[in-house]
Amino acid sequence: MYTEVKVSFEKLAAYCELNDYQGFDPYDGLSSKFFRSLPLINKNRLARLVWIQGFKKLPFNLRPLFGINKEYNPKALGLFLSGYVLLYRETPQKDYLDRIAFLSDKILSLSTQGYSGNCWGYNFDWESKAFFLPRYTPTVVVSSYVANALLDAYDVYPDKRLIDAARSTCDFILKDLNRIYDDHGDFIFSYSKFDNSAVYNASLLGSRLLARVYSLTGEKFLLEEARKSVNYVCNCQKEDGSWTYGKLPFHQWIDNFHTGFNLECIHDFIKYSGDHTFDPFLKKGFRYYTDTFFTPEGIAKYYNNSIYPIDIHSPAQLVVTVCKLGLLKENIELVDRVLKWTIENMQSDKGFFFFQKRKYLTTRISYMRWSQAWMFYSLSNYLFYISGKVKGESE
Repeated sequence: MYTEVKVSFEKLAAYCELNDYQGFDPYDGLSSKFFRSLPLINKNRLARLVWIQGFKKLPFNLRPLFGINKEYNPKALGLFLSGYVLLYRETPQKDYLDRIAFLSDKILSLSTQGYSGNCWGYNFDWESKAFFLPRYTPTVVVSSYVANALLDAYDVYPDKRLIDAARSTCDFILKDLNRIYDDHGDFIFSYSKFDNSAVYNASLLGSRLLARVYSLTGEKFLLEEARKSVNYVCNCQKEDGSWTYGKLPFHQWIDNFHTGFNLECIHDFIKYSGDHTFDPFLKKGFRYYTDTFFTPEGIAKYYNNSIYPIDIHSPAQLVVTVCKLGLLKENIELVDRVLKWTIENMQSDKGFFFFQKRKYLTTRISYMRWSQAWMFYSLSNYLFYISGKVKGESE
């Protein structure tokens, strides 16, 4: 399977490099010049929600027709950056280092100003059921992925701006985000400065960054705050090992890749802190994850109780979760089965991966952040970690 994954990755990398890492996004509908030209409509929350969801659900791409352009997305750039760092660590060639330098500079240039530290947001207005965020409004999700990528890059490209930017992102998390407390004094970080949404994976992403920076700087208060927020989320784990998406009434679904995010972040907190208090939660959650979200033929289910839509984010996150937890060898059969199905059913001849397969149709639109950046990062993890004895067993 290693050879098949390598070929798939090279096709994907060529596509992304040809497009200069710019592209469309499932949620970029509000960037439409046409929609923005309708002031009586674009100020209406329901109209914005319908418009953005309409573009997301359409199986064909109308974005160029409605004045939506391909752009750089900070989170996508962070995923590409982390992927190239893995490639460079495996094969230290100048082309990879040049791309690491380019992506690092581009990311730093897209930092949103006016907050307590470096932070990043999506390159489009975003309407959700919980809140509206204007273009480039920083969130804990985007900022944590970008800051982690900068720390990844710093390991091979020691530009002090990278570690300084990542450290200052901790100030954004601690000073600008809201906190939702439980009865024990533990808390969860909000998604952005402008909401009080209790989303488990989002808060954990911030907690992971705090713990990672602590491991580099020794600032104990970073670890103390991270531990409180991790404890909050672990106490919300269900008996079977699952988590819902969040605490709000309309966040009560259980899905594949957000579960993977939770596991990855809890594992990294343990790694960076040396605190094994949360090992039982991680073990129970991982067992639920692998037992629930993957079919015998290799389909990565979206929800715990439904296969459809088959979303490219789900197989991508499986690889990252298993690699980050150090469990690739034990789960290589599962990973290879899922990647084989995904490559055969969801990759275009042009190299990019499709967004979603529904029961009767496939959305073949190329989304740079949601699909290509995630699969680039996923497959680069596979190629990096599938070394030595594990590589021999998987071929």
